[in-house]
This record gives sequence, C-alpha cells and structure tokens, in this order.
Amino acid sequence: MEEIIQECINGNANAQSKLYKMFANKMLGVCLRYCNCLDDAKDVMQEGFVKVFTTLHRFKGNSSVTTWITRIMMNTAIDNFRKNKKLQFTESFEKYSNDVLDFEEVLEVANEPLSVDELMSLVQQLPTGYRVVFNMYAIDEMSHRDIANHLGISEGTSKSQLARARKQLQRWVNEKQAKQALNQ
Repeated sequence: MEEIIQECINGNANAQSKLYKMFANKMLGVCLRYCNCLDDAKDVMQEGFVKVFTTLHRFKGNSSVTTWITRIMMNTAIDNFRKNKKLQFTESFEKYSNDVLDFEEVLEVANEPLSVDELMSLVQQLPTGYRVVFNMYAIDEMSHRDIANHLGISEGTSKSQLARARKQLQRWVNEKQAKQALNQ
C-alpha cells in the first residue's frame, strides 16, 4: 500500500487508478449515507477522490488509509450539503434525554432480526438533517459536540435530530413488523 500511495503522490495515473478501484465501492457507500441519491453520491465521491489525490502527500499514516479516505468522503459530502443549502435541521429541543438508541440498538428493537441492509435502506429515507446526524453519531461514532462543531449547529439541535431520526426509524420498523404479522 505504501508503494501505491507514493506512486499516487508522484502523479502516477496507474497507481491512482489502482487506489481508486481499491476504495471506490466502499467510498460510494459512505457517500450514499450522506446523499439523497446515487447520482449525488457519485458526484461527491468523485470530488472526494480529487481531494484525496491532491492532499495524499499530507497523509502521515497516523490512521489507516481507509480511515483517512473515509473522513475525506464524509467531509466532502457534508460540505456539499452546506454549499447547496440542502442540509436543514428542525428546531432544537434543549431539554433532551440522553437515552438514544444507536445503530446496533435500532437493529435490536425489531422483534424479528432486521438486516443492516434493511436498516440502511430505512436510514436513506430519513429527512436529510436526521440522516446526516444519525450517520455521524451512530455510524461514524462522533460526539454531539463534534457534530455540532462540524455542521455549525448547537449540540441541542444535534441531539434532537438524532432523537427524531431514532423515532422515525422505530416507527418504520414497527410498521414493517405489523405488515409482516398481517401477512402471516
């Protein structure tokens, strides 16, 4: 991997193509978590890879290259929302309980096992603000303080977006289970 990275830094197009192919599918998944549709995710991923190749010389190896590229993709997607003003948040509830389910706990709420793919499909349907905060908190394991700083919102808004995302996901899971029960 170090050799490919060095060749990319030197501008070797073949090495850049290899690095792109190694990470494209995973990074498209990361971008899709933050984007409204596949076309937007592809655009964000392309922009992200441009950033990867132009800043690869700054990669110090303090984390894995996968982690480093993932963070670039996530930041690119969020920057894209800010730039296009697509990221909207509902009013904050300052009096908020910290009793919030995370990604794994939402999976466990279901009476019947819910696959990660099924849950991710539901997450994709969340309103943009809910989805972004849910992804940052539950999947990327960021604190509400970090989310607030990154998105330029209050911690209360981050917490309320997560709570609303959780409620909506629970509602959809319960509806899905009720439909399955009726069909049996």
